[in-house]
Amino acid sequence: MEQKLKIAVFIDFDNIEIGVKSTLHREFDVAAVLDALKERGEIVTKFAYANWGRQESATRALSEHAVQMVQRDPSPRGDKNGADINLALDALEMAFTHDHINAFAIVSGDSDFIALVNKLKQYDKRIFVVGGKAFTSTILQKNCHEFVAYESVIDDPRPRHQGQQQNQPQSQPQSQPQPQQQQQPPREERPPQQPRSQQQPHKQRVALDLAQAMPLVERALGVLERREVRPQLGLLKSTMLQLDSTFNEKAYGAGSFTDFVEKLQKADYVEVTGGEGRYMIRLKGGGATPEKPTAKPEQAIPLLRDVLETHRLEMDSGAHVDDLAEWVREEQPNFDWRQFGFQEFTELLNFAQDKGLVRVQADEEQGLSVYLGAEFHPPAPPPVPEPEPVPEEEEVDEPQPIVPGQPTATGEIPEPLPPPKPQRRPRAPRKTSSDGQPKKRTVRPRKKPTQ
Repeated sequence: MEQKLKIAVFIDFDNIEIGVKSTLHREFDVAAVLDALKERGEIVTKFAYANWGRQESATRALSEHAVQMVQRDPSPRGDKNGADINLALDALEMAFTHDHINAFAIVSGDSDFIALVNKLKQYDKRIFVVGGKAFTSTILQKNCHEFVAYESVIDDPRPRHQGQQQNQPQSQPQSQPQPQQQQQPPREERPPQQPRSQQQPHKQRVALDLAQAMPLVERALGVLERREVRPQLGLLKSTMLQLDSTFNEKAYGAGSFTDFVEKLQKADYVEVTGGEGRYMIRLKGGGATPEKPTAKPEQAIPLLRDVLETHRLEMDSGAHVDDLAEWVREEQPNFDWRQFGFQEFTELLNFAQDKGLVRVQADEEQGLSVYLGAEFHPPAPPPVPEPEPVPEEEEVDEPQPIVPGQPTATGEIPEPLPPPKPQRRPRAPRKTSSDGQPKKRTVRPRKKPTQ
């Protein structure tokens, strides 16, 4: 029997709010996130981290859902990692002290939480990451057990709570004016232009082609076959998530995994047998493959690189994401990012950012600005250390020769050297006899001088 999940939710509110506003042009809906997590287990505790003095409009919605708001006081240096550190420490402490909590949900797109995710996985905790596909690090998406795309959560056609509608920004009046009142004001009386992030209303996302999901389906069915396990519906999805934590059936226009399998059956990709929750899936004809091979996400990088090279001068000072998308359409008319598995152009930019091709900067009012990444501006090589100078040898003055009777450099007159001692000549060895005794020397008398 599968273990029931008890989930602790940790929300990096500053990160998720800016990401949702800059990419989806909407307010962050905490109720939609919590409802999506409730489908996966029981939520036992909820925390949100932010500087709540700047988030007064969001505190009411969080309070209605019993989310504990942890104040993050910015340091005088304005560090932005304060919430990340507090969140990570509290999550680890809960993992050590609350054994009954066996799952954690990190609501953020910050890649700094990769270390926290890996550490919690070492303690046998199931990890969910909730964030937008357009601003959540692809590395973070692929290193959790399941990535819950925020776009799929808000696109869910199922009805939400009535309280959520009250939390939406009231940018439009409640009652629409009559046609005769909708007269365009004179040019000099027009209201100021709205920020670019508010000019584009949220539109329904285009579903991906089912053929792009078939490589993962085939791989999961192959794993179950090697394990000699019957490929049931729930087991197939868990295996697909084990192989790719970013899989989401809603990206292919399906409301549930059952609907997704039915779409594959109608497209003649798989065969489905059984019923009443015991569906068995196998490939059509023992191994049907799509007629057209699907492109991998990495294959879109060279096409985007060519466009960035052409508009390098404009990109040096940063360009809005809409301007860059227009340049891509002009330079590559046949380029369609959906063929590479990206539902939106911003998802492609997020993928390219992790590859070092671009750098994406989010702004609540202006949206996303794109700059050239480290590939175009690599960091300067470290300075080559200069060789240490060889110390010069000190010149040692040779001692001044001492001349008797002459003054030295110190002004002293040396004493005269003593005369050298006469050297004695060595004696010749005495001759010995045959028996080894020294021979006696015969002394000859001296001759007297003749007179």
